[in-house]
Order: sequence, then structure tokens, then C-alpha cells
Amino acid sequence: MRNPNEGNKVNNYLKLVKFSHTIFAMPFAFIGYFIAINQGYKLNWILLCLVVLCMVFARNAAMAFNRYTDREIDLKNPRTALREIPSGVIKPGSALNFVILNSIAFIITTGFINKLTLCLSPIALLLILGYSISKKFTFLCHFILGMGLSLAPIGAYLAVTGKFMWLPLIFSVIVLLWVSGFDIIYALQDEQFDKTENLNSIPAFVGIKQAIIVSTIVHFFCAIFVVMAGLLGNFGKWYWIGAVCFILLLTYQHKLVKANDLSKLNHAFFTANGIASLIFAVFTVMDLSM
Repeated sequence: MRNPNEGNKVNNYLKLVKFSHTIFAMPFAFIGYFIAINQGYKLNWILLCLVVLCMVFARNAAMAFNRYTDREIDLKNPRTALREIPSGVIKPGSALNFVILNSIAFIITTGFINKLTLCLSPIALLLILGYSISKKFTFLCHFILGMGLSLAPIGAYLAVTGKFMWLPLIFSVIVLLWVSGFDIIYALQDEQFDKTENLNSIPAFVGIKQAIIVSTIVHFFCAIFVVMAGLLGNFGKWYWIGAVCFILLLTYQHKLVKANDLSKLNHAFFTANGIASLIFAVFTVMDLSM
């Protein structure tokens, strides 16, 4: 008899990499892409599809590698024990093969874009895969995760132009601070477990109350860079509408999470951040397209 927990293989792998969470960084790749188009580069839909594929392959590799390296830890944690690898739905070897295949697909896809993206692809992979290991030795792991996702806007810009420029780099800083801040919030729920297992996180290092303060400070600086990007990029009203919505949603998620009440943490992490990313990107692209 077939194990009902196995389900559909494709669906299992989508759950393994939390494919729905692609919504966090993907919109910022579109911002980077359309910054380049706004500078006079031709809109190329095939190139845009290649950028999207790079995002998907890189994120698949990163998430699957995270699940692979954390498989024994996840088995000990009641919150994560039913994940695909510890529950036996996906074998560790299969997950590792999935990481390798997506990593190869990422590098090959960058080769179809330009030489610079191809040359930088191994460095990008090392960064996004490194987060999974960083949790073992530094409480700054949240910022390493942020750095990995921050490659979205500058990577998309490089795909079109083949050169660096300050504006997409500012958007990369926005992503770095935004992701780092909300990952600190997400780690609140595992504070005691991380301490018990000698795992590193800001909540485990300074405690829940102080970690919330750190996250708030990080998001405050994120908001500053959002304003800075708007001023230095000479954006119009559509950008500022999106920026205000983004900052308000940053504020909203901090209103939801209390040191003595983490019951709304998932709502703050998933819903607020997903909506924030989409709204900000839509209005920014609208402004760039005007």
C-alpha cells in the first residue's frame, strides 16, 4: 500500500523548498530588471524569463540544502519534525540530488545571460548555500540570509546591463535589511530550542525581548534606505505610494509580535512580508515604466 504521506512527488518538493515563499525576493528582481529598462535598455522577455529561472533554481538549491543540512535538527524540533526529510517523505540523498541539479541549472542559465553573470554564479551559490552552515557558528546568520536574497535586484540588473550601478545596489541593501529583520522575528519561536541545541540566532543570543528590538532597528534602517532610493533615484508618486505601503507593513508586523505573545508570528512573517514585497515592486515598476 502506498504511504499516504508521500503524496505527489512534485508537491512534496514544492513543500520542501517552500516555493510559495519565492514571493519574498522575486518582486525585487523585477525592480532590478526594470531599473535597467528605464535606463534605455530594450525590454527582452526571454531575458526576463531567464532571470526568473535563475531566481527559482537558486532558491530551490538554497532551501533544499537548508532542509538537508538541518534534517537531524528538524527531527528534534517539534515545530519542524513533520518536514519532508525528517518525516521520511523525501530521502536525504534525493534532497541533496535536488540541490545539485538546481545548482547546475542555475549556473547553466546564467551562461545564457552574459559572461559576467556566469562568472559570478559560483560566488552567488556559495553565498546563498552558506546560510545553512552559518547558523552553526554565528548569530549573524540572519544577515547572511539577507545577503543571499539581496542578490535579486542587483543580479537582475546585471543580467540586462552587464555592469554595476548604485541604484540597484541600494535596493539590494533594502532587501538585506528587510529579510534580516523578519528572519530575526521568525527565529523567535525557536529561541529555547536553539539554546538547548547550541544553535546560533539573535533571539538565542540576546533573548526574545531584545531580539524584537534588534529587528525593529534593522527595519528602521531598511525604511531609511527605501526613502534614500526614492530620493536618489528621482522616483515619482507611484514609487512613494508603494514605499509608504511597504514601510507601513513593516510597522504592522512589529505591532503583531509581542515578547509575551508570538501567536501572530506566522501572520506577521508570511502575510505581511509577502504583501509588502508585492505592493512595493508593483508600484516601483509602474513608476519606472511611466
